[in-house]
Amino acid sequence: MRTPNPILILFIAVLSACNQSQDLFNGRNLSGWHMDVPAIDENPEAPVPFLVRDGLLVSLGEPRGHLISDAEYSDYKLDVEYRFAGEPGNCGVLIHASTPRALYNMFPQSLEVQMQHGDAGDFWCIVEDITVPDMESRRGPKENWGITEGKERRIKNLTDGSEKPLGEWNQMTIECKADSVRVWVNGDLVNAGYNCTAQKGKLALQAEGAEVEFRKVTLTNL
Repeated sequence: MRTPNPILILFIAVLSACNQSQDLFNGRNLSGWHMDVPAIDENPEAPVPFLVRDGLLVSLGEPRGHLISDAEYSDYKLDVEYRFAGEPGNCGVLIHASTPRALYNMFPQSLEVQMQHGDAGDFWCIVEDITVPDMESRRGPKENWGITEGKERRIKNLTDGSEKPLGEWNQMTIECKADSVRVWVNGDLVNAGYNCTAQKGKLALQAEGAEVEFRKVTLTNL
């Protein structure tokens, strides 16, 4: 019997670890996440905006705040399946999140991948920055760019029309590798940037005015 090649065994083990996926939402509770909701600081009796209902992770939209992962991540692919439960509105996935309430005493320092109906895939810079091709046509005049309050922080996506009709499930994939970020919505590449000022951090889901249901939040190491 031939002795197994230890180098080959190590290579297979490393490859398996790199491609390992984990479900960040277990379908039962919010284990692995914590909330940051300013209104609850002011009023402990305020409603909790994130819950699990019928096996789905639900952002009720109000009061506004964030559901933040306990762990930090880098070099990964994040697959999210979501839909607006009623009226269309606003929500987002924040990547590379760090300092809480760094913007408007609400948003953690991060890069937002927009999920707002009609604008899915936009980037919003939240005390972090990123570069994309055709920057001025997608972000506005250069002198207005910035990453803090009052600055032009929105970078428009490459294509509208990738979202499914209201009530149907959308699939968003966010790939973060080193300082690059790419985003797909229902299989369409809707944004791609580089020179991101952060390369690791926590993940966050928003409560931002509209009820959104999530049935999948899966991370794959790259």
